[in-house]
Amino acid sequence: MKLARTLYWSFFMLALALAATNVYAQAKPKPAGFEPEVGQAGKDVIWVPTADALVNKMLDMAKVTLNDYVMDLGSGDGRTVIAAARRGARALGIEYNPDMVELSKRNAEKAGVTGKANFVKADLFESDFSQATVLTMFLLPSINLKLRPQILNLKPGTRVVSNSFSMGEWEADESANVDDDSAGSWRTALLWIVPAKAEGTWKMADGELTLKQNFQMLTGQLKSSAAAAAINIGRMRGDQITFNAGGAVYTGRVNGNAMEGTFKSGSVSGKWSATRAAKL
Repeated sequence: MKLARTLYWSFFMLALALAATNVYAQAKPKPAGFEPEVGQAGKDVIWVPTADALVNKMLDMAKVTLNDYVMDLGSGDGRTVIAAARRGARALGIEYNPDMVELSKRNAEKAGVTGKANFVKADLFESDFSQATVLTMFLLPSINLKLRPQILNLKPGTRVVSNSFSMGEWEADESANVDDDSAGSWRTALLWIVPAKAEGTWKMADGELTLKQNFQMLTGQLKSSAAAAAINIGRMRGDQITFNAGGAVYTGRVNGNAMEGTFKSGSVSGKWSATRAAKL
């Protein structure tokens, strides 16, 4: 009889313990949803968020306004897109991970910018950036290089900003660092301005301008009926062209197969224009 009572109480206590465990399990709150982890694997890169201080520096360097259309390549949790939208810009995040896309949408809703900030699940290498006025990215140099031909074909003047990683031999037009511990090792913002295509032979009223172009840098020669002079300090910034030749400073704008501007040599100044010669 004593053994029976002992077994009864043992089973009774076990039943109470199981019941308590079940009640606790039911009462325990369910996870709030997908939460990204720093270093998690992605299609092309692991995910490391850009610090807010650097996000703002990148957007400052690109001079983002409400007139811009910002595209963030590999948009992660959406912070860059949301920051651009808060400045009044239309912004689109391109992200391959569908969980990150949904997280970004929730973050945009919390920030009150769903009308300006949008996100799509897409492959960077199958996406069209042609409508962007600003591109932002935190990708590996090898991926930047794969995207570079497409970026160079964007409209001249498109601003491209990268967290830390370069575009190979295409040197940045500007760079800046943030002094913020939250940025960790990733404190550098790099800015490129997509240059107009100026290479070629250009006919002028009294001569010929020959330009060779290496990304935004220009070299070449300016010939007139009287003399020939080498091009020095030649540079494109979007569709804006500047160069020195024969002691004169030339500035102007390239518009397809035409360009025009002004020159200054000492106290002498004037206007100039040129038309690209047809290729034979």
